[in-house]
Amino acid sequence: MSFFTDIGGFIMKPLYFLISAVMLGLHRVFGGIFGDASGVSWALSIIGLTIVIRALLIPLFVKHIKSSRNMQLLQPKVKELQAKYGHDRERLAQETMNLYRETKTNPFSSCLPLIVQMPIFIGLFRIIDQAAKNGSGRGLVTDEQARELRDATIFGSVKISESFTNAHGNVTVQIFAGILVLAMTATTFLTQRQLMSKNMPADALSGPYAQQQKLLLYVLPVVFAVGGIAFPIGVLLYWTTSNLWTMGQQFYVIRNNPAPNTEAFRAKVARDAEKAKRKGHSPKESAGSTVVEDTPAPPPKPVQRQQPKKMTRDQRRRQQQQQQGGKSGGPAKDAANDPQTDDQSNDPPSDQGEDK
Repeated sequence: MSFFTDIGGFIMKPLYFLISAVMLGLHRVFGGIFGDASGVSWALSIIGLTIVIRALLIPLFVKHIKSSRNMQLLQPKVKELQAKYGHDRERLAQETMNLYRETKTNPFSSCLPLIVQMPIFIGLFRIIDQAAKNGSGRGLVTDEQARELRDATIFGSVKISESFTNAHGNVTVQIFAGILVLAMTATTFLTQRQLMSKNMPADALSGPYAQQQKLLLYVLPVVFAVGGIAFPIGVLLYWTTSNLWTMGQQFYVIRNNPAPNTEAFRAKVARDAEKAKRKGHSPKESAGSTVVEDTPAPPPKPVQRQQPKKMTRDQRRRQQQQQQGGKSGGPAKDAANDPQTDDQSNDPPSDQGEDK
């Protein structure tokens, strides 16, 4: 057991320094406003630490959203594989994994943000827990700063280092911790519910992926509710803030870039059409769908009849001779070498009467 403990300590040690560096940097800023020993300074430092970490995890969150969307769009193909290889579970699993591999889709992507945050969550928990129990610091937190963190209070008598189960008889601590546990549980449930109800097509609500989402929907809140009563208030502040960030970030992504054939997608199409209507323009392509207004086609312009060019009798005769020569296959008669034509062409125009 000591071997695994040493390995875990070796892995967590860099995280202690990283977490404490960010938290102490923010504490220096807020301490200049509220005082170094103030509980408000330490609480805002923990909230600021959460925001910094979640901002750094934005690329991972975007990857998670794309992978989740691919999983939704692949559900019809997954159902086809189930209908084809349902009698052979080993072949079905193999073909399904090949499909995920070809489309570069990770079926466990929905757990990635949680998996990445867990070491940070554990690191912050141990820093606060060590300060509360022994008054000693970890990472860059000195023993003096650890004692300040242990004794820091908010709302008069609520210590950041205390928890619901370790409130030392302080009812105010238990009430505040209970509120944070409920908030943490509710935001976890609502975030997952928002994804399933707004950004999942009907085809994706059944099958293995849907079962995985439903498992996360109901199991994770229960896990956090049961374990949350033992978390220090500082850790509850971190996790509740992280859940609020996730819910807001997910709401923005779903609203502006929804998956096709979902409720959020139809709502976006309606909003874009309404916006275009207010601006007086015809609705254009929006969220992958094109809306075209029926506009009457312009009437065709009338074709103007071209008047025939007036020709003299000699000009008509020469034209007929040329046409007859072309039909017979011989060369057309050269009007320039025709002496009769030359004589007539020298007549004054007044003698060439028009055909009436």
